[in-house]
Amino acid sequence: MNTIFLFASLFGFLLIGMPIAISLGLASILTILLFQNDSLASLSLKFFQTTEQFTLLAIPFFILAGNFLTTGGVAKRMINFAIAAVGHLPGGLAIASVLACMLFAAVSGSSPATVVAIGSIVIAGMVRVGYTQAFATGVIVNAGTLGILIPPSIVMVVYAAATESSVGRLFIAGVVPGLLLGLGLMVAIYVAARIKKLPRQPKVPWRERLTLFREALWGLLLIFIVMGGIYGGVFTPTEAAAVAAVYAFVAAVFIYRDLKITDVPQVLLDSGRVSVMLMFIICNAFLFGHVLTTAQIPQDIARLITDAQLSPWHFLLIVNIILLVAGNFMDPTAIVLITAPILFPTAMQLGIDPIHLGIVYVVNMEIGLVTPPVGLNLFVASGITGMPLMQVVKAALPWLMVLLSFLILITYVPIISTFLPDLLFGSAIK
Repeated sequence: MNTIFLFASLFGFLLIGMPIAISLGLASILTILLFQNDSLASLSLKFFQTTEQFTLLAIPFFILAGNFLTTGGVAKRMINFAIAAVGHLPGGLAIASVLACMLFAAVSGSSPATVVAIGSIVIAGMVRVGYTQAFATGVIVNAGTLGILIPPSIVMVVYAAATESSVGRLFIAGVVPGLLLGLGLMVAIYVAARIKKLPRQPKVPWRERLTLFREALWGLLLIFIVMGGIYGGVFTPTEAAAVAAVYAFVAAVFIYRDLKITDVPQVLLDSGRVSVMLMFIICNAFLFGHVLTTAQIPQDIARLITDAQLSPWHFLLIVNIILLVAGNFMDPTAIVLITAPILFPTAMQLGIDPIHLGIVYVVNMEIGLVTPPVGLNLFVASGITGMPLMQVVKAALPWLMVLLSFLILITYVPIISTFLPDLLFGSAIK
């Protein structure tokens, strides 16, 4: 009965428009008061204990780093370099946009930030040279999802905290899938460009390419500082986030000088707002997870699946269906924090690699960002282009097929996700 009440109250609150964080917290408190024996004092203790997780400290730092890079001119320099590198191919400007999204994803950790930083520049540029606005917007909406797959990734940090997995392993696991998905989008664009005879840019001389690479180098160096520092044992992923924030500040203010020192307080304020919002959701979601565990819900589900003798193949199919449906209605952070405590124990019983499951989660969250009614990338793209939301949805749909095909591949070929982390760290399953 308490399980039914917990989920019914949660979805009831969401349906009446209550914020996700309040819905999670209120549903948890009501369930405890009505059906369980925990005191409110223990709930408040659990709420504040969540904020003491060292791993979660990476989130505000990555948000701050992304805001410094978005506000400064780092994104523009990455775009110029990407155009010089691949702009001469059929559909080259669109392919360059995907490459720019991949590069920016490797320094930002956020999908909406990637759409804003790259889309606000390249969509108008593609329209000027002959692309339709729908084509340009659809490409950026989907390529922007790479912001949470290519490390560093805020969603990966949240999954690691919820499941007590290794952030470092998750980050390295995202490299190959991120490159493959980016390549898949590029191939799809190339084929569409050949069919539609889309324009290509003049070929840029190698000397000019090197010049543009040097201009973008300070931004690109952040990739090597963060990833190299983590896997070289210089600092932890959380410390890497702090280093990234400081480096992004120095690059934007003192090296590129695109960001005035007087603008820094506003960047800090904007980052603080987003960080507080995310942390409030996370704290309430951990409270929700505590109620689930107290009610033995994950254990009951695991026992049910074990009794049904589901294979890992069937279980992963169920996971994908649950996450794809949830992605239509909820924020990625909330989805991970609500479902991971339920699904993760069962996955471990079935012998599924926790890192593989993490990448499956992230790819599902990518798809959720481009599906209505609450796909965040759709709203961001609508805001920067002025297109009605339903037109953005229609524009994103053809490229969404690439993401769905990739989800099937990443789900049932786990070596794509596990090869690099197993090579560097050994298998996660002992």
